[in-house]
Amino acid sequence: MSIWSLFGALAISCMTVSAAQAQQEHRPPAVPLVTNDPYFSIWSMADHLTDTQTKHWSEAPQPLVGLVRIDGRVERWMGTMPRGYFGLPSVEAMQQISLEVTPLHTRYIFADHGIRLEVTFFSPLLPQDLDVMSRPVTYLSWSASATDGKTHRVELMLDVDANVAVNDSAQPVTWSRTRIPHLSLLNVGSRDQATLHQSGDRIRIDWGYFHLGVPDGVASSTALSYESMASFGKNGDLPDADDLAMPRPAGGHDQPVHLAVVLPLGAVGSQPVKRHVLLGYTEGYAIEYLGRKLRPYWQREGMTEAAMLTRAETEYPALEERGRNFDQELMTHMEQIGGADYRYLTSLAFRQTIAAHKLVADVDGRPMFFSKENDSNGCIDTVDVTYPSSPFFLYFNPKLLEAQLEPIMRYASLPRWKFPFAPHDLGTFPLANGQVYGGAELTEDNQMPVEESGNLLIMVAALGRAEGNWDFARQYMPQLRKWAEYLERKGLDPENQLSTDDFAGHLAHNTNLSVKAIEALGSFAEIASGTGDTNLATRYMTLARSLPAKWETMAREGDHYKLAFDQKDTWSQKYNLVWDEILDLHLFPPSVAQTEWAYYVTKSKQFGLALDNRKTITKLDWEFWTATLTHDQKQFIDLSHNIASWSDQSSSRVPMTDYYDTENGRQIRFQARSVVGGIFIKALMTPTNAQK
Repeated sequence: MSIWSLFGALAISCMTVSAAQAQQEHRPPAVPLVTNDPYFSIWSMADHLTDTQTKHWSEAPQPLVGLVRIDGRVERWMGTMPRGYFGLPSVEAMQQISLEVTPLHTRYIFADHGIRLEVTFFSPLLPQDLDVMSRPVTYLSWSASATDGKTHRVELMLDVDANVAVNDSAQPVTWSRTRIPHLSLLNVGSRDQATLHQSGDRIRIDWGYFHLGVPDGVASSTALSYESMASFGKNGDLPDADDLAMPRPAGGHDQPVHLAVVLPLGAVGSQPVKRHVLLGYTEGYAIEYLGRKLRPYWQREGMTEAAMLTRAETEYPALEERGRNFDQELMTHMEQIGGADYRYLTSLAFRQTIAAHKLVADVDGRPMFFSKENDSNGCIDTVDVTYPSSPFFLYFNPKLLEAQLEPIMRYASLPRWKFPFAPHDLGTFPLANGQVYGGAELTEDNQMPVEESGNLLIMVAALGRAEGNWDFARQYMPQLRKWAEYLERKGLDPENQLSTDDFAGHLAHNTNLSVKAIEALGSFAEIASGTGDTNLATRYMTLARSLPAKWETMAREGDHYKLAFDQKDTWSQKYNLVWDEILDLHLFPPSVAQTEWAYYVTKSKQFGLALDNRKTITKLDWEFWTATLTHDQKQFIDLSHNIASWSDQSSSRVPMTDYYDTENGRQIRFQARSVVGGIFIKALMTPTNAQK
């Protein structure tokens, strides 16, 4: 056992209770329920699981409804339903006692009529186990016990709306039952099954099949019927016959089919009675890359849907134990690094970061990990989305960062990419067939030359250090050298161009973008050294070390540094400075970060630190990058607290946004994006942690 693991294990027993209490103090803007990839992503966007319909991250309804009968009384533990749906004036909600969001689990506790009901959603997104992480399965489990010394008869019900398998509720669906080892499956999918036929941002998948898996060995009944909730509400059972009139629209007034399971728990006393089901989605082909259709990673050796779901069921007890241990150790360590608010925010960001990607296998079985710009423009494998999320993957498993960089680097090495700078993206999710942003492959208009070239040089250097070898960099040295040469010409004083903060518009002489270019040139020197070219390394390190003094002369304005070299009375977050310490480049004197932080303290707002002087908007990822520039732990904790307060109080009830107003807390745009993984940069920068 490593020293870190031993320390974490010793601390877990005393931290578990306090962690749960701290979680309860917070109110997530949206709660992750099913979080696997950009298409299979269902959330509760309210304080209570019974306040609203469950929804896809894009806010399209994908209703999951949970009911329970306690001694004949019917109540809801999840979702909503029309009043009088089965002849009752209403179906009351159970009292929600608590909610806890950990990295891999979401746990609700309800209580009513002498019964305590714990409901848990568990997505085993274990970043070092790609086989498990890539499975499109979330476990939904229940634990019921009596709290009044009596026994109560309890039946649970879960109802799944067919909208889970379509983009538009008017699309026709078909449904079926399947028996596989250890599971009975209820399945639903679109009639047309038009694989990879569309791309875009706020759309849902409409090929493949949703599966509700009910384990063998426990009493249960299932139905494929619109009448399931009505039957359960009236009699506690399900219809005797399935609906057979298919295809039928997934939604609307034509009595669309629902998938339902009832789990009788019998006489429940003080000893907990436990049950679980599997929620899965399989789609065959998942990504198209440069004209090739690629399958999910778990299918790379020909594994069938039945075999994958069977394995997911048989491994559930072991995965649950691994998941609980992972949660406890990670939360303990995050609090040690950054405080209680940091622990909470990293827990909330964890599943969202991974679930904004799709892990597929190339034709040779190698992993390729494609991000999606959720609620932005829908681009796939965007370089300046990978860049802010990279600390998460460098921290947990650098191979996942390599799997993101591989597709874009291959593309950049093709003759079709004719520019002297790096690409921005590979297309629009799930079609990674070539850049679509800005001038695409045609012109330099609205490109991000310094931004993306700098991003890739920095990430490749960080990857080499994290993996302990430079094999990846060695493959792509011609491209990396070309981009370094571009930054040598253009990086110190960038022309009027976009940066990753493109929502703020073009900006010439951008001081923070200049910092990125300088750090990238230093990174390239590290790459050259790692790949054995000492002359090239010496030349670029000499160049990189000569630039910070010039930068300071151009950027300094009294007690801080400017937004742009030619703009007086301005300021901005210099978040790109973080790599100076992470990569041990030490190009800029420590006084630069110290000077900036002394100034940032005077500009802090109720809900965080604005991006620059132009507006009160900010970016969550960059706030945490900037926060790591201070070596005063109190300053880091104070900013973390302001951001946690924003998360608790914002009126924008959507999966964690990274773009909001620091004064009123409202979301500006963006939600459910992977860039929130950038908040793990504090963990990455902590020396003892980086060595684990």
